[in-house]
Amino acid sequence: MSKQQTLADSATLEGTSLHTGEKVSLTLKPAPENYGFKFRRVDLPDQPFINADVDKVQTVERATTLAEGSVKVHTVEHVLSALTGMGVDNAIIEMDANEPPIGDGSAAPFVELIKKAGIVAQDAPRKVWEIREPIHQEMGDGTIITIVPSKTFRVSVTNVGPDNRFTQYFSSEVTPETYETEIAPARTFVYYEDVKPLLDKGLIKGGSLESAVVIRGEQVMSKEPVRFNNEFARHKALDLIGDFMLSGKRILGHVIAVKPGHGPNTKMASTLKREYERMRAMVPAPISIPDGESVLDVNEVMRILPHRYPMLMVDRVIDFGEDNCTALKNVSINEPYFQGHFPGHPIMPGVLQLEGMAQVSSILMLRKPENLGKIGYFLSANNVKWRKPVMPGDTLITEAKTTKVRGNIGQTSCRCLVNGEVVSEADLKFALFDR
Repeated sequence: MSKQQTLADSATLEGTSLHTGEKVSLTLKPAPENYGFKFRRVDLPDQPFINADVDKVQTVERATTLAEGSVKVHTVEHVLSALTGMGVDNAIIEMDANEPPIGDGSAAPFVELIKKAGIVAQDAPRKVWEIREPIHQEMGDGTIITIVPSKTFRVSVTNVGPDNRFTQYFSSEVTPETYETEIAPARTFVYYEDVKPLLDKGLIKGGSLESAVVIRGEQVMSKEPVRFNNEFARHKALDLIGDFMLSGKRILGHVIAVKPGHGPNTKMASTLKREYERMRAMVPAPISIPDGESVLDVNEVMRILPHRYPMLMVDRVIDFGEDNCTALKNVSINEPYFQGHFPGHPIMPGVLQLEGMAQVSSILMLRKPENLGKIGYFLSANNVKWRKPVMPGDTLITEAKTTKVRGNIGQTSCRCLVNGEVVSEADLKFALFDR
């Protein structure tokens, strides 16, 4: 499993914002493991942070805007795309305005900034979610985004313009190498008929032919020739990578997108976040056995022991000491063994009392941090004595005390009591192994 990565140093880029037209200074900074990406508005009082989280998405018109209360950050997709595509997992993105510099309209300036800062590996492993079942989304405007299982992260994008103009296709596996050469240089673009409406809305104030490609009819207006014959589809892939990272998870999967945009992209990012949380909800919570005095209910007991009905002999752990454990079992006439063991004179089989002692001993041994997640196997029982019968309606108290531990082998001294009287006892030996 690969390691998480962050920036080796800080690096700064200055320029003009696309939509606000303001001068802005953006600085990428290293961040600790499991930090993710966070924007910081250093121009505001208290220098507030905004998580790069799809739940913070406020608007998606021509760019993706994040908001936390009254604090906003516009056009986050290009810098997030560059960080993701270049393999950075944790970073702080500081800005002294509300929008990153647009540069030439591509992610190439951010790639160069990342290379200037350098990338270093961290100790924590990188967790990448492998998509196991297709995820599909359709929008009313004809947009389709589907993610199908794949052992790599791959994007296949079809751009469709008004009246089907400049319909283009691009497909590539996304690695730092392919991202830098095949995706990052692709520039943002706008259709000429959309320019005035956008200006009327107070957008693209910093736009120019140096920061975007303008499409007029069948003609392309730009300060330089197109960089790829499918540059618009590549830029759509660039945006998609940045918007998807708002889900908070890298994925292994093949993203197939027809006519994508910031709205559909962020909607799919929200779906990814929700589906990931649903998947993780199926994982049992980590076992935590208390170090001090505590009580464990039956649900906590079943998280520790693998036993289930009808072989679970512990209903509750009622006390822990430094090297001892006390548990409780309510004996009911509904226990299945009463149907065939002395049916006319129901008593709890002694061997099941012995099994209960072993289960309580296992809980006691599993309390040690180095034994978490293991399972105990019976090796021997010595000095076994049954002194009194245990009847339906009795509350059986089982006590276990550690007498010797060597490696994965443990020995305990155990006894069972009813109403304060010993009904059985034994010295047990068992071994702990990984499940």
